[in-house]
Amino acid sequence: MKSGPASAEENSLRLAILGPLRVWRQGAELHLGPPKQQSVLALLLVQAGQPVPLHHLVDSLWGDDPPERAVNVVHRHVGALRRLLEPGLTQRSDAHVLVRAAGGYRLDVGEDAVDLLRFRRLRDAGQEAVESDRPGEAADLLLQALSLRRGPTAASLPPGLRSHTDFAGVDAEFLRAAQAAAAAALASGRTEQALPLLRQAAQEDSLNEALQAGFIRVLAAEGFTAQALEQFQRIRTRLADELGVDPGPELRAAQAHVLRGTASPADDTPPATSAAPAHGDRSPALVRPAQLPADLRVFTGRREEIEHLDSLLTAGTHTAVTIGGTPGVGKTTLALHWAHRTARRFPDGQLYINLRGYDPAGDPLTPSMAICYFLESLGIPSERIPSGLDSQTALYRSVLARRRCLIVLDNARNAEQVRPLLPGNPACFTVVTSREQLTGLVASAGASLLNVDVLTVADAFDFLTRRLGRARVERSREAALAIVEHCGRLPLTLAIVCARAGSRPTAPLADIASELERSRDSLQAFTLSGASDPVTDTRSVFSWSYRALTGHAADAFRRLWLSPSHTVSLQAAASLTGLPMRRTRQVMSELHRASLWIEYRSGHYSTHELLKKFSQELSRAEDAEGVVEGARQRLYDHYLHTAHNASSAINTHREHPTLPAAAPGTQVMTFAGNAYAADWLHHEMPALHAIAVRDADNGAGVRPWRLAAVLELILDRSGRRQEQTEIQSAALLAAQRAGDTRGQAQMHRSLGFALGRTGQRAQAANHLGKALEFFSEEGDLLGEALSHRYMAFLKNAGEAHGEALTHYEAALALYRKAHHEIGIASVTNEVGWTRILMRDYEGAVEHCRQAVQIAHRIGNLNVEAASWDSLGVAHHRLGREPEALRALHRALGHYRSLNDAYLIADTLVHIGNVHSPASPDKARQSWTEALAILDSLGHPEGDLIRERLKDVDGGPR
Repeated sequence: MKSGPASAEENSLRLAILGPLRVWRQGAELHLGPPKQQSVLALLLVQAGQPVPLHHLVDSLWGDDPPERAVNVVHRHVGALRRLLEPGLTQRSDAHVLVRAAGGYRLDVGEDAVDLLRFRRLRDAGQEAVESDRPGEAADLLLQALSLRRGPTAASLPPGLRSHTDFAGVDAEFLRAAQAAAAAALASGRTEQALPLLRQAAQEDSLNEALQAGFIRVLAAEGFTAQALEQFQRIRTRLADELGVDPGPELRAAQAHVLRGTASPADDTPPATSAAPAHGDRSPALVRPAQLPADLRVFTGRREEIEHLDSLLTAGTHTAVTIGGTPGVGKTTLALHWAHRTARRFPDGQLYINLRGYDPAGDPLTPSMAICYFLESLGIPSERIPSGLDSQTALYRSVLARRRCLIVLDNARNAEQVRPLLPGNPACFTVVTSREQLTGLVASAGASLLNVDVLTVADAFDFLTRRLGRARVERSREAALAIVEHCGRLPLTLAIVCARAGSRPTAPLADIASELERSRDSLQAFTLSGASDPVTDTRSVFSWSYRALTGHAADAFRRLWLSPSHTVSLQAAASLTGLPMRRTRQVMSELHRASLWIEYRSGHYSTHELLKKFSQELSRAEDAEGVVEGARQRLYDHYLHTAHNASSAINTHREHPTLPAAAPGTQVMTFAGNAYAADWLHHEMPALHAIAVRDADNGAGVRPWRLAAVLELILDRSGRRQEQTEIQSAALLAAQRAGDTRGQAQMHRSLGFALGRTGQRAQAANHLGKALEFFSEEGDLLGEALSHRYMAFLKNAGEAHGEALTHYEAALALYRKAHHEIGIASVTNEVGWTRILMRDYEGAVEHCRQAVQIAHRIGNLNVEAASWDSLGVAHHRLGREPEALRALHRALGHYRSLNDAYLIADTLVHIGNVHSPASPDKARQSWTEALAILDSLGHPEGDLIRERLKDVDGGPR
């Protein structure tokens, strides 16, 4: 929320939500559009000044079943609201009122522009006056706050949206303020002003006993004794008829004061005569439950999670939190540890129940069973508990309405199981643990979500230390770290290994680490004994989630182990399963809700390595070999064809291998712009590397060399020399095993180029020579021409520039024979660069200008940019700085439009070189930007620029 004055635009807006949703701009009321659009505005308005995540808007509008394009619909509504609130807005980036923030949107308006913000400011000031013992001032401020309300929050929205928890929370704020206002009015004698506002509040929440007690006292203070007693009788009857309970102590005390002729709130103890209710003794005896299971004495880590839970309780913005995460990650342990730490803040007790959502012992508990258990724990005799779930829920919430309790709902199956167990009293707090991602509770109950990840390395090491003793762990520090790595930092597997190590106190930790290494492809090492313990056996714990999956989701889980890394995209998952994209999205959503594969960003999922091992074991036991091989082929084709399309979009100046058709069911991505293509390649490079090497090691010849050929220039530009050499070497061996001459030619050429980059010139020349032989025998003009260019590059690196020009002449002849103008332009530019190396700068200018003209005529931006860059360097060497900068900035503009990060950095380095003698600050600016790009790529050339920056004015500032 802004602390400074509002802008002129904001001052022209007034927004109201304490009643019907209304907006005025410059005094004129606005038409707010369709209900969904109004709901988006209302959801932003109740959290004005705070970011509202996009997923919260989607969940609030559609609950558990949003349409496929829900996010786009929200964006459209936001766009319409922007135009409404800020007419004349030309670009989203210029928005000042409805802005992007933290994965969602934020409504930035001045505090005086929104009735809810004014209400909260007055209420908070009133509360401060109460705490400072200034009752008259407190009453005035609180009554001013209440007077701003014109009805239930967002009253103009349709009932289904109006009942959302965000709006109900604001209504609850009003009712709590009304209670405080009643007490302040009684204490200061301002009951006349308070009476009409309290009457409105009392009508809205007739079963709120604290509010009704305050209203009854105010009626009596104003001389309406008969009305006060009638109101008590009316509420007493409703409590008995609807909830089966009698008035509580506060309400009975208010009646007693009326009967004694005083409305003073000082004495809240009811007389003995008022304790006997008219309809028999229905009030339960006060029972203080303390049901939390024991805390773990060696609890480790989770500092950030505990601080988050503490902040929720302190802020008072949520009354429930759901703790989710992978099976075995320690959700229950965290919940119980925090509950014990916080128990003293809940004087009326702590309730705990295992809902058995994922349990080997049987079916999940029904909500009715859980509520009956809680009611009996709270002192309600079983014969007094009604039979229907709605009645049970009403009684449960009524009993908790006068108490401050902590409720822990452990191992929940889904949101439907939990909803009836959430109290209505905001003084209570509920902690829910579940393997399911209970996002439905966010929309329907205002719960906060906390996802628990594996332990950090430091916390996992501390985990071992606390259980095995510091001396034993410190003696074998490397072995302890290896155990942490093999366990995947998962608390369940760490605990199992610690139990085994504890039973063998003299065994070196190195022996245990070696056992884990030998069984790294199996979960057998994470079983305490030969017999399966359903609580401590890792397979059993994982299996509870697997058995709860639907058929397609279970099939997908068994296929996903084939993903080459612990992450997978939606398209890769669809290729593995062979399902359409829409169905795959549903399947992955189910796996996400079960915490087996977590959607860490839109359309991308990750899992724990041990869960992949589990799915691999299941696949080997349940899936036919042909099914697995089909999934493997589709996955490979997805990566091969999509990488081909991405590289083709970026590297328009290079030939790419022709690919066979992808297997049926493969999802192949296409790229309209090279920015998206570059992002995909960057994100998927670990998977591409792993699958290229894995497939080559499996002995296939055609597939790996094609993927290696596609990745060649991508790896080179990003400076991944070791990965490039590894992939090309593996692909060459596979092509040789298969007798694939074309693949051998391609890989000899690619490997020769990669080795030349690392200074291994003799080996590079050997491979490039073989490539020339193969391509010549095949009659592949373009392949032979590119091999000559690579050989020329190698000769230039060895300062044999004359030999380099000979190879360029051969390449140029081949390109002319093939009528390949892109190749002709590229060679012409590379000859120009060779002339620069030979210090023939005028000759370089001539060749580079010619290359620019050819590339521009044929419309190839890659070659044109490269030629402008070479031309700029040539001008720089001739001392023509203005011409050099003009050419280099032309190159930079082209590379930025191509999103070629490495060549953007390379050109920035050249621009810095031009500026360096006369304008060191400009040189520093260019080199610093280049360094940031190279570091983001992990490119080794970044170290050279770092050294260059040290020489400018004594180093980086």
